[in-house]
This record gives sequence, structure tokens and C-alpha cells, in this order.
Amino acid sequence: MKTSITIDVAKCQKLLLEGELVAIPTETVYGLAANALDSKAVKRIFEMKGRPAFNPLIVHIHQMEQLPVLAKDIPQKAYDLAEAFWPGSLTLILPKQDIVPEIITGGKSTVGVRMPKHPLTQELLKGLPFPLAAPSANPFTRVSPTSAQHVWDYFGDRIPAILDGGPCQVGLESTIIGFDGEIPILYRKGGIPKEAIEAVVGELRVSTENETSPEAPGMLLKHYSPRTPLMVCDDIGEALKQYYDKRIGVLSFFEEDFPMATKVITLSKNKMMEEAAMSLFEALHTLDKSGLDLILAERFPEKGLGSSINDRLFRAQN
Repeated sequence: MKTSITIDVAKCQKLLLEGELVAIPTETVYGLAANALDSKAVKRIFEMKGRPAFNPLIVHIHQMEQLPVLAKDIPQKAYDLAEAFWPGSLTLILPKQDIVPEIITGGKSTVGVRMPKHPLTQELLKGLPFPLAAPSANPFTRVSPTSAQHVWDYFGDRIPAILDGGPCQVGLESTIIGFDGEIPILYRKGGIPKEAIEAVVGELRVSTENETSPEAPGMLLKHYSPRTPLMVCDDIGEALKQYYDKRIGVLSFFEEDFPMATKVITLSKNKMMEEAAMSLFEALHTLDKSGLDLILAERFPEKGLGSSINDRLFRAQN
């Protein structure tokens, strides 16, 4: 099988209709997609990624009418959030309908649903008679892909097509919100800041990690990891002094002046958190290919998207 990096939506629709896997762009990261209602096709996602069966997947839809087909007992606050942020980088965890295969949910009674914003993937979904299961298109625990090239670097000819939608514009996976009755629960920090969610539905309860039966994707302690060891620190200059005899890469928010480092990547010279988030995974991919002994990553301000970036960095260092 020879993989094509393509913008041919019809070709990708045909492959998905045939039960194949296709890598798709979203505004968050690239996903490895299959028919969400076909357990055999979904199983191939788990096999391709090396993802444990207990780790649930997110189902992608293109219109609100699909939500009650997949989920039931939907609280009003879920509809409020969908109205505010869909299409966009928000996933809702809701009680599942019987139509959703258990392989999608890791055997749980809930399903994660999201409506992606990327125009190519919206076009793709509109031409399919089923929603798509699509976790990030990377091997389990590795750095998420934010370009078609990242997907190719991971899987090569193992998937028949990569739908090329250019670089991802958000660059962090979706924020995941579930519910205990009407009480909203934050399961994963992501592309929509916690503060923006709370402006719609009030204060969030924050879930804790679960290493054996996570309620949502992205909750495992080790995730988003480069092969190169990574350490998060508050003072990169001081940390560099400890590793003067090593090849060190620096991942910085906006400062560029680290003469002791082998390679420095600045995520946003203009101190824009959105730009830093969009650039994060691309920077980790680049540093991981640079022959370094260690990556030092700057801790971000713990607010807005800075909190989501810190979440990814701390999981990357475990």
C-alpha cells in the first residue's frame, strides 16, 4: 500500500466507506480516522497507534442533529457549550446511545463527541453516512502531529491516505468536558481555556488522572512525549549551567538569548499565547530530530492557554 498526501476529499471518503483508515486535519491536531460505527475499522486505529483498549476515542460529527443519535440524557449545559464553541476544539463526554460500539468508549457508558472546525474535514464528514472516530494520528504517547508531514513521518505507507489541510491552527488537542448531572467536569485542558468554558457554564470541577480506566483521552500521566528526555523548569538559564557538557535544546515562550544551548526554539516572540500553543508540537518534533541529549522547556504562566501548554509539557516529561 502506498500512502498519498492529498487534498482529494472524495478519494478519502471512498476509502473510509471501504473501511480503511485515513489521516485527517482538524484545527487541533491531525487525527487517524475510521468509521466510528464499524468496530472492525476502529480496532485498526488501536492497532495502528499501539493504543491500549481502555483508552477511549472521540467521535467527530458535522451537525448538531447527530449528537442525540450518539448520546442521550444530554444536559442543558452541554447544549450551551456546543452552541458557544462548536464547531471548535471542545469535546463533550455524555452517556452513549447503543449505536456507539464499546470499542470506542473503552467499555464505558459514555462517549466523547466533538464537531471539528477545519473546512476540509467538515466537507469530508458531510459526504459520509457515519461519524468518524479520530484520535491523534501518532503512535501511543508520542508527540501529536500538527502537519501532514508529521503523520507521514510516523506511519509512512501504513495508511492509504493523509488528507492535507496544512498546519493546524490551534495546535493543542480539544478541551474535554463531562458532566455529573448538571455539574460540568474538566477532564482535559486543551484548545479552549478553562476560563472561557466557565464563562458559559460556571465553575468547573477538575477530574483527576486515572492510569487504568481514564474517562477521556489525554488523561494518562505520560503522553505527548518526544524520544529526547524533556524537563520543565522555571529558570532555563540556571538549568543550562547544570548541563554545560550536554547538547541541550531550549523550548522558550518568547526569550531567545540562551548562548549555552545547542538549539533554541521560541514559541512566540510577541508573547502571544495562541501562537505559542499553535507552535508547541511542531517545536517538539523539530527538537526531537536535532540530536540533543535533553530538552529544557520553560514553564508557562498558569492561566488561559498557558495552563493547557503546561499540561502537555508535564505529561511529555513523565
